[in-house]
Amino acid sequence: MTARTICALILREMTTSYGRSPGGYLWALAEPVLGIALLSVIFSIGFRSPLLGTNFAMFYATGLLPFLMFNDLSTKTAQAINYSKQLLSYPRVTFVDAIAGRFILNLLTQLLVGIIVFSGIIIAFETRTSLEWGKIISAFTMTAAFGLGVGTFNCFLMSMFPIWQRVYSILTRPLLLVSGVIFTLEAVPHPYQDWLWYNPLVHIIGTMRAGYYNSYDAVYANQTYVFALSGLLGFLGLVFLRRYHRDIMEL
Repeated sequence: MTARTICALILREMTTSYGRSPGGYLWALAEPVLGIALLSVIFSIGFRSPLLGTNFAMFYATGLLPFLMFNDLSTKTAQAINYSKQLLSYPRVTFVDAIAGRFILNLLTQLLVGIIVFSGIIIAFETRTSLEWGKIISAFTMTAAFGLGVGTFNCFLMSMFPIWQRVYSILTRPLLLVSGVIFTLEAVPHPYQDWLWYNPLVHIIGTMRAGYYNSYDAVYANQTYVFALSGLLGFLGLVFLRRYHRDIMEL
């Protein structure tokens, strides 16, 4: 894996993914903004205030942005080999380069989107939030790690078994509803609360909200659990890709 190769793959990704479509990077910003606006309007009709704080936009931003970041990173990383299959025929380009290039570009994109959206909400509204940068950075770091871990493992599965892409898409459709985007874990009754604890996104979103709301402790959030699961999935993905990458290239 070389820095030059990864940089070349990043530039290619920027051109093909964002340079050819009208608006380019504006679409990456429009998705979370429209999603937050829609959730804020819908729930402000039925509720006088969100579960945390006083501003609906901030509450849903702290849930939706980490969710969309994970979804983007895991999806783009999972397609790294299929996306760069022709380039992988060159000896200097490895599957690790392809994964790293896609992951780094989309990570930087999502971080920029997060900074813009959060800053815009804080400037536009009276959110009554107090930023704890340690928790906010931890939440973004967990999101990146989990997105990379799931994406790397799915990169093997989707490259080796194309049907898995459709199966995974079906299995994860309810993910928005069970990840704490529109509620807090404490608002869920038992025993469902205990079941949802095993969803790593619940820990990530809880940590993000604890970084913006001093009154919210998120004692259930376990960073070790998220990083351990992310590392395990990433490790298994790399092991299987190393073992079967030649078979994948012949498919």
